Amino acid sequence: MIIDAHAHLVAPDSLYAFRALLLADGGYHGIDPKISDDALTEAAAGNVAIMDSVGTDLQLLSPRPFHLGSSMQPSRMLAPWVRANNDTIARTVALHPTRFAGVGALPLSPDEPVLVGFDELERIDELGFAGVLINPDLHEGRGNTPALGDRYWYPLYEKLVERDLPIHIHSAGCYSGRETYSEHFVTEESIAILSLLRSDVFTHFPTLRIMISHGGGSVPYQIGRWQSEALHPSLGGSPDAERFETALRRFWFDSVLHHPLSLELLLRTVGADRVLFGTEKPGSGSALNPDTGRDFDDIKPVIEGLAFLSEAEKQAVFEDNARTVFPKLKNHEAR
Repeated sequence: MIIDAHAHLVAPDSLYAFRALLLADGGYHGIDPKISDDALTEAAAGNVAIMDSVGTDLQLLSPRPFHLGSSMQPSRMLAPWVRANNDTIARTVALHPTRFAGVGALPLSPDEPVLVGFDELERIDELGFAGVLINPDLHEGRGNTPALGDRYWYPLYEKLVERDLPIHIHSAGCYSGRETYSEHFVTEESIAILSLLRSDVFTHFPTLRIMISHGGGSVPYQIGRWQSEALHPSLGGSPDAERFETALRRFWFDSVLHHPLSLELLLRTVGADRVLFGTEKPGSGSALNPDTGRDFDDIKPVIEGLAFLSEAEKQAVFEDNARTVFPKLKNHEAR
């Protein structure tokens, strides 16, 4: 079975029209989204056709991050917007229960405690979602959100551990003026890894499961710097400290890397037992690669062609690791 652990909702334009209405009235009037069954059925069927074209059996759907709107003001707009996304995911899963599973978002807003997301966390757990999407930069480039190692996030980690729900780390929009949201993704994924490893989060929450998007940002590529820092006495490290590459295996990583050598580096660095097949398809990688004749995000043939991986390791990447990280997938049997 091929499980795509990193995919986003394919929704009708009417979902995004709802956000436009929220922005227009500031969330004041309590309007509801108007997404017809026919429009949603068409959108979901289109996504299933894409999955079939590349051999994907099951996708974990989360909201499209660059539309997440964590920094929307006034913040009262965020809860109905996130709820609308989660409801649309739930309806999509209901249309194709053997092809999709849900990963929900929370209405976490800058400068508000994470407790504001707990009601929606309870609701998406009741909906049977398999995990939670977390944006590590709630200000979306406009301010200083506490890093994921900060105690600001601890109440949320405690709730997630209680409910046995994993985290999918994925940055959202970026309005700093210095970088696009795609560049911001890589920045925030790298900061997330390093801030968590420098904290005592995994001491307090040893069973917390975290999947980092896009192969871990820049960290695997820059690993030599972090290996040295961990052992460097002048930088707060110690020659007797845990090796950075060992600590890095506290995370899981998706395979959303659109270059075979980058994916090979990730697999050799963290091990095949820590990488989950993911494509983010359809998304920014859905462009034709002139070197292969396939889209950049058609990643399944790339993994199948990696000769250094055993068949058991490929099976782990394609299915087994996803079932470890997202145990609620036990309800999705192999097709």
